[in-house]
Amino acid sequence: MSQNAPIEFRAGFVAVMGRPNVGKSTLINALIGQKIAAVSPKPQTTRRQQLGIYTEDTAQIVFVDTPGLHNPHHKLGKYMNEEAADALGEADLILFVVDLSQMPPHEEDRILLQLLDGMDAVPKVILALNKIDRVDAGDVASRASAYGELLPDAEICQISAVRGIGLDQLLDRLTSHLPEAPPYYPPDQITNLYMREIAADLIRATCLIHLQDEVPHAIAVRIDEYTERTDSHTYIGATLFVERDSQKGIVVGKDGKMIKRIGAHARSQIEAMTGGSIYLQLRAKVRPNWRNSEQELSLFGFQRPE
Repeated sequence: MSQNAPIEFRAGFVAVMGRPNVGKSTLINALIGQKIAAVSPKPQTTRRQQLGIYTEDTAQIVFVDTPGLHNPHHKLGKYMNEEAADALGEADLILFVVDLSQMPPHEEDRILLQLLDGMDAVPKVILALNKIDRVDAGDVASRASAYGELLPDAEICQISAVRGIGLDQLLDRLTSHLPEAPPYYPPDQITNLYMREIAADLIRATCLIHLQDEVPHAIAVRIDEYTERTDSHTYIGATLFVERDSQKGIVVGKDGKMIKRIGAHARSQIEAMTGGSIYLQLRAKVRPNWRNSEQELSLFGFQRPE
């Protein structure tokens, strides 16, 4: 190639799919090299699509972080599945993430297969066998084979998002299948969300960590105020909505200790992302059965285009 010849550039959208808690958001954070997506040890941390934008000299990969595919029990769950399904139709590639430490493949791993069966044209699929660091070396081959049978035509990469194992190879594999195209976003942009939206996700992820199993999934976070008072100091006021008075009591805690603990942890997470000082003020309110109310879902931003 002559020195004056244009450099081939590849760009495209990669839908990151999988059941809840297989490590999709953790993987995107690791690939981007910065925490942009909220994570917690509990499933359904991600409730809506978020872009993670990875750009290098010759390629841009736009990762679409989607809610985990699952069997929904309310309208919010249905919305989350529809958000994930929409990403398939718009993607140049599908990155199907599974948890190699869990055997056999889960029923919810197969929900994606049903979606693919209903598509007229299926994009190329890369099967990422995540959490390989948690599997004995002697068991890797048999487990990989069991997951590989789900998608016989998929290319397989063995990775650990937490340990960084296999991520360079995964990026190379994804890039090689992208179409030749100019970048979709500026090289310094890493996500499509505003900081107030990311802050809300980080607050809810903190609730998932600190609260009892049945409570955090009933929580919605609304940012009431996000004011940058100086270049290095931001005030955030947020409301935690729950569905029952008993849940509110758990969120607040005795003498307000739990909501203070949530606030302190969430504040440190937001500060780590922004690099500035955060003053975070939380309060709790009850919105009965909001996860099954179209009106309430719309108020909290879970509204799909007509």
